[in-house]
Amino acid sequence: MQHGAEILLSLFAIFVAAQVGAEIAQRLKLPGVVGEIVAGCAIGPSALGLVRPEQIAAGTPLDVLAEIGVVLLLFAVGLETRLDDLKKVGRSALLVGVLGVVVPFALGALWAHGNGFEWTRSLFVAAAFVATSAGITARVLQELGVLTRIEARVILGAAVIDDILAMLLLGVVTSLQGGEGINVKGLLFVLAQAVGFVVVIGWVGSRVMRRRAHWLDRPINPLSPLTIALAICLGLAYLSTEFGLAAIIGAFLAGMIASEVPQREELEHQMQPLLALLTPFFFVVTGAKIDLSVFASADALWMLAIATLIAIVSKLVGGFLGALSLGARSALIVGVGMVPRGEVGVVIASLGLAAGVFSNQTYAVIVAMSLLTSIVTPPVLSLLLARDRDAGTPPPGPAARL
Repeated sequence: MQHGAEILLSLFAIFVAAQVGAEIAQRLKLPGVVGEIVAGCAIGPSALGLVRPEQIAAGTPLDVLAEIGVVLLLFAVGLETRLDDLKKVGRSALLVGVLGVVVPFALGALWAHGNGFEWTRSLFVAAAFVATSAGITARVLQELGVLTRIEARVILGAAVIDDILAMLLLGVVTSLQGGEGINVKGLLFVLAQAVGFVVVIGWVGSRVMRRRAHWLDRPINPLSPLTIALAICLGLAYLSTEFGLAAIIGAFLAGMIASEVPQREELEHQMQPLLALLTPFFFVVTGAKIDLSVFASADALWMLAIATLIAIVSKLVGGFLGALSLGARSALIVGVGMVPRGEVGVVIASLGLAAGVFSNQTYAVIVAMSLLTSIVTPPVLSLLLARDRDAGTPPPGPAARL
């Protein structure tokens, strides 16, 4: 009983902190997600201690709740993204996704090797610089109401490609840690599985949903469109993990499939209370996981500063070059939108620590870098998009840009 009471108290503390943090951030003209992440740092184990480390460890109720929150967020983002819209930016998204992996991986490996890591371990460190956190950028784009812009579609499409490539890179660098050779056939099979999953679900699922949308209204329950859509979301989130991808990719695909039905606007409206309740847990828990005490030394702070600079510049350059066909300003928006590492970098850092590849300091630096990129990006992205609105610049459409 006491355990249940502690969880409820933690839920209360996290939810209130999220609301206060978001309110302060928005009053400072910053996206609410920034305030939620900072609030997590404030109430986390290394600051006020309202949330203890064992409460937010992998597999705990709070961690699972946070995962559900970001899954629902990406489902809601998918609801505002049509497959036809993504197909129009396919070439740009592919270039952004590939360059957004190659450039950070190369610079991350060189930086790690320059810090004394042998090459095999340097490649593991570099893997943490690769994948974009779709959850952070998607929340900002959603808050600003710009998910229909071409830059938003390129970012989301590239994030899916990023996740596939990051998963393959992680498989390569993990095998190298044990002195094993690279199993090219195995990696190609994994790649085919991942790409096949995304293509089949996105292409076939969208067509099936268009023709069978009336099934959503067959049950007597008036909320049946929402409940069936959520079941699809959870099912595809699970299947996504079975194919080696992040659960949020499956959730995004589920939302994209559901965007094809006539009940789309109704689903978007019904999702709002769920998002208001659950998504703040993801961002607060993400902020709470950083250990600020590790950065008491000047060496650690310098290491963090360089790692964060490399992480920001490498993604910015990769995204900018990949989206240059959209125009310099749109390419800059895409580059900035690709910067956050968020939970993806944290996961890779945890794997590196568990495998004995990282020291506690290296682990903390990578986690902090992942979170700092998540904190820095939203206000910059918001500023770039707000300038377009203030200048009266209409959102660029595919016909004008491609």
